[in-house]
Amino acid sequence: MTWEVYAVKYAERNSRTRADSFIFDDNHDAPHAMDYFIWVLRQGPRTILVDTGYDAKEAAARNRPITIDPREALRPLGIKPEDVTEVIVTHLHYDHAGGLHLFPNATLHLQTAEMIFATGPCMCHETLRNPFTADHVCEAIKRLYTGKVVFHDGESEIAEGVSVHRIGGHSRGLQAVRVLTQAGWLCLASDAAHYYENALANKPFPIVVDVEDMLSGFAKLHALASRPGLIIPGHDPLVRDLFDAVAPNIYRLDQGPRREPEI
Repeated sequence: MTWEVYAVKYAERNSRTRADSFIFDDNHDAPHAMDYFIWVLRQGPRTILVDTGYDAKEAAARNRPITIDPREALRPLGIKPEDVTEVIVTHLHYDHAGGLHLFPNATLHLQTAEMIFATGPCMCHETLRNPFTADHVCEAIKRLYTGKVVFHDGESEIAEGVSVHRIGGHSRGLQAVRVLTQAGWLCLASDAAHYYENALANKPFPIVVDVEDMLSGFAKLHALASRPGLIIPGHDPLVRDLFDAVAPNIYRLDQGPRREPEI
């Protein structure tokens, strides 16, 4: 059986340039907006949330406002926070794991490498530590101590038609999510490709732990998806142009894009 897949936008940041998105970009000072998404997988009564976004407290701390609380953003899909029982955490950066506490009953699916990275000696370096927030990492640890973390090493099946695949690069244990849909195999890249241009033009994103893993990861994304249009980047506003909106800030992905992405 296939899955429905939705992208839910909860924030945006438009005061950016291409230098913030691409290493060695020739047009580095041109504006380059960023959207923030969480994703929903749905098959019959089963719902899996992919990432959680971040809340107003984190928004204030980082001076990166959200346009809507992630819990409210999910409401048009009939999702109540207390009813979410599964969250695939692509990685523990603040904008992907900053809302773990908003979904208190969820079991987390996380790469072992990501927990090791976020709690190990690499966090002694401010540059590597900056995208993480200690409270979010501690929430994952608390969930571990209540038996609500499932660790994965590399590739694992979460459900029939849903699997996770460690990519690395941007964060040590970053994982993409492969989903069987009516349009074919769809790959939620998360931050393995912030933008279509990262994956389609092999252009690394500047926040990176391992450039080789990031570049190799672009090829993995193409292998996981049935076609390039079914690679879904983590932050590209173009998603909103390519896929149909089913409610304000909610876009249905599983029926495929209206056209293939161009860069």
